Amino acid sequence: MPPPKNFITRGRAVIEHIEPAVECGRFRSKAVVGDDVEVTADIFRDSSDVLQASIRFRGPNDGKWHEAPMRHVDNDSWAGTFRPTEIGVYRYYIEAWTDHFATWASGLRKKVEAGQNVELELEEGALLLEARLQTIKGPGRQVLQKAIDAARDKSASPSGVNPRAAALLGGDVERVMRSNPDKTDLTKSQPPYEITVDRERARFGAWYEFFPRSTGKPGEHGTFKTAASALTRVADMGFDVVYLPPIHPIGTQFRKGKNNALECTPEDCGVPWAIGSPEGGHKAVHPDLGTIDDFDEFVAEAKRLGIDVALDFAIQCSPDHPWVTEHPEWFKHRPDGSIQYAENPPKKYQDIYPIDFDTTDRDGLWTELKSVLDHWISHGVKIFRVDNPHTKAFAFWEWCINELKAEHPDLIFLAEAFTRPKVMQHLAKLGFTQSYTYFTWRNTKFELEEYLTELTQTDMRHYFRPNFFANTPDILHEYLQTGGKPAFKIRLVLAALLSPTYGIYSGYELYENEPREEGSEEYLDSEKYEIKVRDWDRADSLQPYIKKINQIRSKHPALAQLTNLTFHVADKDNVMAFSKQMRGHDPILVVVNLNPHHWEEATVTLDLDALGISYDRAFEVHDLITDT
Repeated sequence: MPPPKNFITRGRAVIEHIEPAVECGRFRSKAVVGDDVEVTADIFRDSSDVLQASIRFRGPNDGKWHEAPMRHVDNDSWAGTFRPTEIGVYRYYIEAWTDHFATWASGLRKKVEAGQNVELELEEGALLLEARLQTIKGPGRQVLQKAIDAARDKSASPSGVNPRAAALLGGDVERVMRSNPDKTDLTKSQPPYEITVDRERARFGAWYEFFPRSTGKPGEHGTFKTAASALTRVADMGFDVVYLPPIHPIGTQFRKGKNNALECTPEDCGVPWAIGSPEGGHKAVHPDLGTIDDFDEFVAEAKRLGIDVALDFAIQCSPDHPWVTEHPEWFKHRPDGSIQYAENPPKKYQDIYPIDFDTTDRDGLWTELKSVLDHWISHGVKIFRVDNPHTKAFAFWEWCINELKAEHPDLIFLAEAFTRPKVMQHLAKLGFTQSYTYFTWRNTKFELEEYLTELTQTDMRHYFRPNFFANTPDILHEYLQTGGKPAFKIRLVLAALLSPTYGIYSGYELYENEPREEGSEEYLDSEKYEIKVRDWDRADSLQPYIKKINQIRSKHPALAQLTNLTFHVADKDNVMAFSKQMRGHDPILVVVNLNPHHWEEATVTLDLDALGISYDRAFEVHDLITDT
């Protein structure tokens, strides 16, 4: 029976289980410039013929495909690496082919060792080399011709190892044949898989969140100028990113008072996430903060200090937002004609209108939302923290992020989605560069080790980049509420050293931990509803310790990686030990007492292999906290 007309002839190899690949290539995996991207696959064929395989890869500006070799690991598993050198989308696929020369050479060796007559095998080898002469030039051609002549020289004395066979099996011949493969029997894994290659900040960075309006003097509204002055303190602590909550005009209708009170006073400043007023919407700045020129100067000062500015992108409006009157079709209307405000029962957010992504004007809405990001990109913003992306259309995010990163490959998007695991994972697959996590609610050794194992050892490692925030304006965990100052140290160390990217919200360094009420994770006198001017010069501030931890992060490259994490055995539940290692650099070992109320004594059994230390020699440990 002949093959069907649409049958594509290919080689005898089978290529399966390729990684990194997300949902069989439906989504892109992630990497950073300079990474050694490891590609693995199961590769085999019928019969015992020898296979070879390679990775073919191409960068966003490459005019041709490059090739990197793969090696057989074991049990039909193969692996290889390639190194991206620029940001953008890389594509790769795997080629596998039968190595006819290596197959023949393996058979010849066995027969020579068995003392069998190999006259025909020698001629077969000579013919194999002869077939390659047409495509090989220079010294390689001379090597092959010399081997062919020696193989056919029947006057050679057959003493010991057959010298004619040795001529064909020499290392020079094998190198020439290996570097000039015969790929007539070729299998390709098509179509190519894609990898988003980002700048280093996409994986490694220390984030600091603060409200610009709280950077002024007591009784005054802070501005971009006072916020720019505050950047020196932030930079001194070693932070790479400053994240600003929404900086836009705030609505007055249904404005919330202090502690989320339904009634507000004329002095109440409102919630920054209630975006929009007669002064403008998502492309405007709050007039009390200054002008757009002042914002540009703030971004320039941050850049001078080596800090990226991250802006909040919250797709929602106050009742005063211009979109409410200009585009009423973008909002969900109730039977009585009113617009549906945001709710998370029992919580009500009367000052916020969500956007209706089922609007009949989908194209107009999507275009306008993208233009908001375009606007802030034009003012030097390259990082966006996206508020509640899981409540917006998945299709919008995939389209918007892909469109923007095609124009600006250095953009970074952080998904603030504290929701179900599969939803969080899907957002990362759609293109979000980083993701908030469940770290805040993982406090025991078992919880932390289980969660980090999932992040670093499952397929999530290919696409999900965690950002471990120790606290946020919305989340004050019970551990911080009841653990006192030691709890803040513990959670800082865990966040900063377990994850390459972590963050804190201002006030953390002053141990702010008073909840609104017992059992609540909300702050009393939350900064979301009022201006909060702090005394940063307090003698008991955690700032020096934060600075030390960030210095350790910056000096030890192993801490810039995620998947190089190893947990070591500690015989007490409240003591956790982990390490990170990177070839060519010092391994980092971290031992943490998870009990903020009392010291703990434990025995830690080190996995020396994971630390790159030989079992037969002594080693010295340098304590980076005490410098002993």
